[in-house]
Amino acid sequence: METKTITIRVDARAARIFEAVSESQRRKLEIILSLKLSEATRSPGRLEEIMSDISQKAQERGLTPDILDSLLNES
Repeated sequence: METKTITIRVDARAARIFEAVSESQRRKLEIILSLKLSEATRSPGRLEEIMSDISQKAQERGLTPDILDSLLNES
């Protein structure tokens, strides 16, 4: 499989976790992310389904629209 390096924005906690794991675990996380990105764009509506699921889980964990706006506006 051909790979290409990209840069993505993630929350600080996710970045710390990624940076703290072993190289082997990083490769596994990169594969999972690659598969999820491919899955999300494979069929129309799939991305919306995934985003809706993520939104629901985030709300269950206490992420409010105000907190989300604050995170999205950080630079």
